[in-house]
Amino acid sequence: MITLYGFAASNYYNLVKHVLLYKELPFQENLLYSGSDELLAISPVGKVPVIKTAEGLYLSESSVICDFIEETYPTTPLYPENAGERAVVRQIMKVAELYFELPSRRFIPYVFSGTEVPESIKAEARQVLTRGVTALNRLCQFSPWVAGEQFTMADIYVYYVNTIVSAFGSSQLEWDVLAEIPGMKAWNDTLSQSTIAQTVEADRKANMPEFMQKVTALIEAANATKPN
Repeated sequence: MITLYGFAASNYYNLVKHVLLYKELPFQENLLYSGSDELLAISPVGKVPVIKTAEGLYLSESSVICDFIEETYPTTPLYPENAGERAVVRQIMKVAELYFELPSRRFIPYVFSGTEVPESIKAEARQVLTRGVTALNRLCQFSPWVAGEQFTMADIYVYYVNTIVSAFGSSQLEWDVLAEIPGMKAWNDTLSQSTIAQTVEADRKANMPEFMQKVTALIEAANATKPN
């Protein structure tokens, strides 16, 4: 059985969890937070998520984990059979990660510490997000799914990328980023109503109080070490 390590406040943890639930694979969860010694022992850079395979192999990085799951458990496929179509799905995922998720993630430390985001950071993030909007406008079909008629890994990936864009990118920039891509918000709302997405979201909300306690403790510890 697969073991999934991490915490439910993480969008990438939830992405992998959604894939496991979609494929109806048996798995167990092991709550671990970034920076813990136990996580560092199984994740090369101490990031979540991590999975332990049925054979005892530890794997990190969400895209690597998702590809492993797809290749090992091909039933209920999340990639098209055609190689070119598979490449398009991966292209959408990579663009969403680099030009949507990562610039929006830059705001997280400021939000959690309660400090003002520098205008230079906002300008850089807006510039990268604009590139993402342009690219995803060209790549996404929403007919009805991101890459076309088939529900694919890109749907799951982009959906959980969008949670960071909406929570941090859009709010900090006062910009409804998803609305810039025709069809994106309607598709996002549809996927959010799925049984799996609602299950994952309920678990995320349940984990938030403990997660915020961990974040608060880390901030306090960091402040305590700063010179007066």
